[in-house]
Amino acid sequence: MPDTAGAPDELLAWRGEFPILATSTYLISNSLGAMPRGVYDRLREYADTWATLGVRAWGAGWWDLKGRVGDLIAPLIGAPPGCVLVHENASLANSILLSGLDFSDRRRDKVVICDQDFPSDVYTLRAMLPPHMTIHTVRSRDGQTIETDELLDAIDEHTRLVSLSHVLFRSAYILPAAEIVAKAHRVGAEVLLNGYHSAGVIPVDVTGLAVDYYVGGTLKWLCGGPGGVFLYVRPDRLKTLKPRITGWFAHRQPFAFDLDGFDLRDDAYRLANGTPGIASLYAVQPGVEIIAQVGVEAIRRKSRRQTALIIELADRAGYAVHSPRDADRRAGTVTVRPDHAYEVSRELLARDIVIDYREGAGIRIAPHFYNSDDEITRTMQTMADILADGSWQRHVQGRSFVT
Repeated sequence: MPDTAGAPDELLAWRGEFPILATSTYLISNSLGAMPRGVYDRLREYADTWATLGVRAWGAGWWDLKGRVGDLIAPLIGAPPGCVLVHENASLANSILLSGLDFSDRRRDKVVICDQDFPSDVYTLRAMLPPHMTIHTVRSRDGQTIETDELLDAIDEHTRLVSLSHVLFRSAYILPAAEIVAKAHRVGAEVLLNGYHSAGVIPVDVTGLAVDYYVGGTLKWLCGGPGGVFLYVRPDRLKTLKPRITGWFAHRQPFAFDLDGFDLRDDAYRLANGTPGIASLYAVQPGVEIIAQVGVEAIRRKSRRQTALIIELADRAGYAVHSPRDADRRAGTVTVRPDHAYEVSRELLARDIVIDYREGAGIRIAPHFYNSDDEITRTMQTMADILADGSWQRHVQGRSFVT
């Protein structure tokens, strides 16, 4: 299958696996990846298992499914087996992790974040930190990037934890993770990275980075849908964690039903809690399996080319670009801001061109391996048509930021 330049794009062979591509121009995989056709079969398998085995399904595979799906995700982020556990959402995963960290050393009373992090991560952090801890916020100068020197300078001997997004959600700016981890470890601090906007679209190697903790989700670039959040803990850190948010799945002998003693497991299930949402664990798997087959390196090569195409077309049209122009610092999204950006975004949606809008940034366009160059060109042309024909004006009244 050719792209607009006439060169073959072998990754387009996967388009048939994603039903929504037959009816929409789907360019929003940084928010919710397209659903693989295989999810129908996996959810049917879940229903059949429940229907035929009933409670016996726990012994037939449900009990350890969180860990098995974690091991399926692990190679995509360079993690060894047994170090990744799946949770229901990032707020829960962050809360469990933070509840298990030791903040008793009052000489280390500082946590470093940045003002471009996803707000939910910051909400959780503020709620979970003990009163003596302070949060140091490194602020962006341009609303797109974070100055590396300012970020590294903020990490000092008083720092207990650095909690940052690997890729910033508004602009797709890739933070210098290796430098952050190296500086933090040099001064005795630990690092928690949010990988929601990285895993599946840029290569991630948590082992090579030596990062302490990594939280990501399957619902975006891994095409796994909601309810698939993965938490990686560096193997040597696992036994040091004593989470206060916990449950019987974390007990070494859960069926002992011991009220007086709580013996935590030594593996990733140490960070488990109560009964998991089994259906989502089934739904997660087809997308993760496809990404593994396609290969993140191949996805990254195509993403660099297609995001560069968006920037080129935006420049021609005179739209502001709210994402890095340096491909090495740009992940899978380009945020553009034409005049009347919000209203234009609503009209694009009305025409089955699926993007989203973020206040203070603009229209986010996020092609994945299954998108063609023609779809990108058509989207940018439609944006110009909407501005020219005035159809954006029908969306002036009221604003809803739910796509």
